[in-house]
Amino acid sequence: MSTQAQSQTQNEKKSLPSPADRPNTDIVIYDGQCRICTGGVRILYRLDLGQRLSFLSLHDAKVAQVAPNLTHDQMMEEMWVVDTQGEQHSGALAFRYLTRRIAMLWPVMPLLHIPGSLPLWNWLYQKVAAARYRFGKRADDDCGDACAVHFGPKKNSDT
Repeated sequence: MSTQAQSQTQNEKKSLPSPADRPNTDIVIYDGQCRICTGGVRILYRLDLGQRLSFLSLHDAKVAQVAPNLTHDQMMEEMWVVDTQGEQHSGALAFRYLTRRIAMLWPVMPLLHIPGSLPLWNWLYQKVAAARYRFGKRADDDCGDACAVHFGPKKNSDT
């Protein structure tokens, strides 16, 4: 098998099921250019034994069909889940929602649903989301526009 064919096969194995692959499932919208986000949804995929989820990168043009009311900036700030009823859940609330849908997450569900704890989970989620490119970026990575959003414009090394 050629190197190109092996690479294509590996990419197919790595791909997550899309809404077209799994109709009538909750759709997780995530930042497909972020290593932290992509790693997180891959974990969700492995935990989703009941195949209740499909996945869509916010950078995919099909996201406009799934969530036409969400802006690019909103989706860059946090993960979104569009459930089968069309309701949208974001950030910590999205993760809370997923703990009720994915049986493998049921053990953490009580912790995330402690009355009055949502402000803490929102704060924690926002801190991690805001730093995700810093945590997931390697020194030689070029994350395009996302780097400018999260780190500011590139500094000129000649000065």
